[in-house]
Amino acid sequence: MRVGILGEPRPAPSSRLLPIAAGGLVVLLALPVFLIAGWSLKGWGIAAVLWVATQAFGLLLTRLQPSADNLARSGVLAFGMMIRLLAVLVVLLAVVSSDAHAGLAATVVYALAYTAELGFSLLGYYGQEPTA
Repeated sequence: MRVGILGEPRPAPSSRLLPIAAGGLVVLLALPVFLIAGWSLKGWGIAAVLWVATQAFGLLLTRLQPSADNLARSGVLAFGMMIRLLAVLVVLLAVVSSDAHAGLAATVVYALAYTAELGFSLLGYYGQEPTA
């Protein structure tokens, strides 16, 4: 079986600082947009708090290194990553149902920050040489 260029295994990037900083920069750059456009800062504030909280929880989870020797640790890591996503969805859904404009703003800002983080994470992973 032939593995394509995207399927070749690579080592995990040693640092998550650049992707986290890229997402944080998106959140910070959204603030002047909100101020200039005269939009309510409630949506931006919710997105910023969600971003900081999920990144702090993510950094806590990265201390649990997955390994084949310790399946419990890998399970806790996977469960924590799912809980992180579900918590964001629950908070955004609650905000949208109570204030549609703030909820939409928070969702858009968080989604853009998450997309930036994901993009830089993929660049970091696929920018390395394959191991095999």
